[in-house]
Amino acid sequence: MKNKHTGLYKVFVYVVLITLAVVIAVPIAWVFLASVKGNAEFYGNPWTLPKAIHWENFTSAWTTAGMGRYLGNSVFVTALSLILLIIIALPAAYVLARFRFVSQRFWNWFFMLGLFINANYIVVPIFLMLLGGDSFFQKTLGHGIFLNNLWMLSLVYAATALPFTVYLLSNYFRTLPASF
Repeated sequence: MKNKHTGLYKVFVYVVLITLAVVIAVPIAWVFLASVKGNAEFYGNPWTLPKAIHWENFTSAWTTAGMGRYLGNSVFVTALSLILLIIIALPAAYVLARFRFVSQRFWNWFFMLGLFINANYIVVPIFLMLLGGDSFFQKTLGHGIFLNNLWMLSLVYAATALPFTVYLLSNYFRTLPASF
């Protein structure tokens, strides 16, 4: 005999899941439908269905808006940030997980405390610091090196992701057998 509460629980779970699916799918569908509308149609009433599908919007965005360059920049910054994180975080996490030394507890706490610093809170101070350094180099060298630089952006991304990466990898390394 089936429990009455089990059926109600399943109905509740399905209602919640369907609601979440709709909450996620509707904005994505709206963005896609808005992207295939003409300009007049989009600015006239953005909530209606498109009268005609304008696939040329995608080619126009790729060519005239420079989306190809932006995509390439994103791939470059992401790849360089990952390479920097692997070079720095992997050995640090391995050492923290496998070796015992005097300041190990300090470094574990240091990286754990770094998890509490949300990158959104330090964006403006990082920018102001880079702006100050950039103005110094503009005065001395004649050009800045910190702003409008994909290499520096990759370094900032890697630095903000470093505490989480070291913490995650060191905990992973602790689960591996010592002979591995």
